Amino acid sequence: MSNMENQPKGTPSDRLLGPLRQAFFDFGYEQPTMGVLATSCGVTRRTLYNHFSNKEEAFRAMLRWRHGIEIAAGLAAGQRVLAAGGSPLDAVVTVMDVRYAEARRDLEGSPHAVEINYTAFRRCRDVMSHSAAVFQDRLAELLADLAVRDLVRLRPGVTPAALSQYLCDGARGVNQTLPPQPPGTLPERYRAMFTAILFGCCD
Repeated sequence: MSNMENQPKGTPSDRLLGPLRQAFFDFGYEQPTMGVLATSCGVTRRTLYNHFSNKEEAFRAMLRWRHGIEIAAGLAAGQRVLAAGGSPLDAVVTVMDVRYAEARRDLEGSPHAVEINYTAFRRCRDVMSHSAAVFQDRLAELLADLAVRDLVRLRPGVTPAALSQYLCDGARGVNQTLPPQPPGTLPERYRAMFTAILFGCCD
């Protein structure tokens, strides 16, 4: 058995949570038992229960872990765009594409996409809300830095925190567009939405 068998209780590693995410993509949420999930992850049932009391706890931990990765990766990607001479708009589009659109594109590859998305909002609303708050705070820090560097000029009454909220609300609106649009179109639709928001908030 792998070294995951020796992980301390309550500290699942990337090497467990990555395969766990794929197992939910492969089987959905309702169908697999903890035994099926364990087998898919290459560990014993006992090992999985050492980390999670039940399937819901495993799903919530996986989602929390993945959100952390997406937030860090999105913000790092935005910084790389800026360092390469890209505009603040380019950077924000990239941040959102990595934070949200890559997950959407991954999920679209699962035959259980609708079920997984529904489960995330039904069973993990607090996890989703916490991740949203963390991301918005981090994005606000980036926007504040852009303002200090005079790369964006916020209009009177518009704070970095407020602009972050508007941008995130806009991204979530784009993500939930009806009728549904292909995930591959998200970056161009983010750009259109953020151009409108930045026009209203920045000089």
